[in-house]
Amino acid sequence: MNNTALSNALGLNPATVLEMVRKLTDRKMLQIKPDKSIQLTEKGKKKALLTIRKHRLWEVFLVEKMNYKWNEVHELAEQLEHIESTDLVDRLDGFLGNPSFDPHGDPIPDKNGKIKNNHAAPLSGCTEGKYYTIANLTDTNDGFLQYLEKLNILPGIKIKLLEKHDYDNSFSVEVQKKTVQLSEKVAKNILVQAG
Repeated sequence: MNNTALSNALGLNPATVLEMVRKLTDRKMLQIKPDKSIQLTEKGKKKALLTIRKHRLWEVFLVEKMNYKWNEVHELAEQLEHIESTDLVDRLDGFLGNPSFDPHGDPIPDKNGKIKNNHAAPLSGCTEGKYYTIANLTDTNDGFLQYLEKLNILPGIKIKLLEKHDYDNSFSVEVQKKTVQLSEKVAKNILVQAG
């Protein structure tokens, strides 16, 4: 990825991205390759994984212990992820029972930076007549999460893919003995595992 692609992906001014890339390069978190692409260094990867770990653990804490809804925790977790104490993060992990996934189904890196792979695939590519467990969501915006919560489609819930409709590429699924219709867009953003 280069500066232009990064600024487009983040929706930031290219000058702002260039300045941040320079700072992270000076801190040995990034390296600029001869083709001008940007790559995380090992130090940068460790820092990124620690930040992801903290963010996702705080999301679990906020949902499970503070009774926030899963669509309310992202911004709070972004604030809390900047706490530097690794001891606090390790204690938080233990207090929560060492969860492997956050409330949205995203894997939480362990304290060594290892991430458990959940081998999930989009519901839209699955086989009719089979049962699946909701593993993860690729879209975590508030509206999408609120919509799924109303349908009781949450990570860990078992569903059955009843039918794919050729007419509009929508899907009929069974969720806790109720039939629910999902658009193609929704089905592409729900990641599932067989069984």
